[in-house]
Order: sequence, then structure tokens, then C-alpha cells
Amino acid sequence: MTELSPEMSVHVHDEEQVSTRRYGELEVVVHQSAEALGRGAAGRAAAAIRKEVDSRGRAAVVLATGNSQRGFLASLTSFELPWEKVSILHMDEYVGISEDHPASFRRYLREHIVEPVQPAAFYGIEGDAPDLEAELRRYEALLRAQEPCLCVLGIGENGHLAFNDPPADFHTTELVHEVTLDEACRRQQVGEGYFPDVAVVPARALSLTVPALLAPPTVIAVVPEARKAAAVRNTLEGPVSPACPASALRGAPNASLHLDPDSAGLLTASRS
Repeated sequence: MTELSPEMSVHVHDEEQVSTRRYGELEVVVHQSAEALGRGAAGRAAAAIRKEVDSRGRAAVVLATGNSQRGFLASLTSFELPWEKVSILHMDEYVGISEDHPASFRRYLREHIVEPVQPAAFYGIEGDAPDLEAELRRYEALLRAQEPCLCVLGIGENGHLAFNDPPADFHTTELVHEVTLDEACRRQQVGEGYFPDVAVVPARALSLTVPALLAPPTVIAVVPEARKAAAVRNTLEGPVSPACPASALRGAPNASLHLDPDSAGLLTASRS
């Protein structure tokens, strides 16, 4: 059952006209373009970082990777922020891949944000650690100590959040776990150009859990591109179910989902 509220507003944010809707507890913002989406989501992220630094003297943020996040990260790095007081964490890493591998998410974040802004710290998930159980414990302790104020995530083509493929665990008390990647997820990694074929995509990864991703006070989902349209439709207009991990966002009043016309193109409301 679709949980679209009867109210749909169209208004201006920073000279950009956007439409805003609610699906359950989730605010959904449709921007005029992918570029506008990146700018708008980055503005919200920057505001959350400034607020946290002002109140606590420091901030910790969890950031996503992948092609869909490039516009957002480029916009975020253009903001004048107290990066020297900001620590960056991330949400997943392949098992067995070194931090210098072309597909490593640690490498991605180093290139796209750590090197440009020089934050106070970057805490990478070590998917190539010799003892994965110890690595899970280490990263969970980091998350608890850092208390992230912000999580910026994407939605996978199969509806995953981080590497929580269907069926996802919505109720685990763990913060980080080892997961098996499904076929659709591995094909997406090939489609984004990080691997030549499915056979060489790692079958396992370390990932923040769904509850850990949704725990920070501010959660921003950045989801451009037509290839995500079916996943967005399932997220917002299908049942809230582990079969579509991203549907958990509809129960998160601290979250907002940012779309462009392409990723919103299959929504019923966008055609009415």
C-alpha cells in the first residue's frame, strides 16, 4: 500500500523549484536535475555538519560511494566547512580487496572527499583485514565512539542500502556485519565500471546494518538516474519489507530522499 500523503507541495529552495511529498515518515524531494539534486542534498548535509560542530565542537559523518554519489560529493567539497573538526566514516567494503584496488570504497572516498578537504580523520573499513571478526568489532566500536550526526546513502538497483541486499534484517542489534552479495548487486558493480565481469566481483562484503544506517539524527538518501527508478518505485510504492531494504526509509522521520526527474519517473504521483 502506498503511503503517499495527500499533500504535495511545490516550492523554491535556494532559487530551485522542487516538489516535496511524504511517504510514511519519509520526506521525498524531487529536484529539477541531477545537478540540482547534488547541490540541494549537499546543502542539507553541510547544515547538519555545521550544527553538530557548533553544538559539540566536532562532527562525524557516514558517507556512501558509487557513481550516483559523485555530484553530491563534488558539491559538498565546495562548501566552506570546518573540515578540520569532521571525521568521515563509510558504510561498506568488499572482503579481500586492498585499499588501493580500483573498486575499493576506501580509495573512492580518499579521492572524492578525503584528499580534497583534508578532514580531521578518515576511518576506513578494512575488508582485507586478516581477522574479519576483529575488524567488525573495531568498526562497531568506532561508530559508537564517533556517534555520527549524519549518514548519506544511496539506493541500489535491487533496493539495497549499503550492502544489505534483499532480504535485509531490519531489526538486528549489530552495527556492522559480513554479508553475501546477491547477483543483482554484483551486476550493478560491473555496470558502474568497477569490475570487468561478475565473476571477479567479490561475493562477500562488510557493511553497516540497516539500523546503523538509519540511526544518525540526519539521514540523506541521494538517488539520481533512471537506472534507479524501479528501485525508487518499489521503495516508496511497494510494501515496507525486507524484500526491498530501502523501504525501511519510510519509517524514518529523520530521513529525506532526494530524487531527480529520471529516478522519480516511475512514481505514480509523477505521472498524475
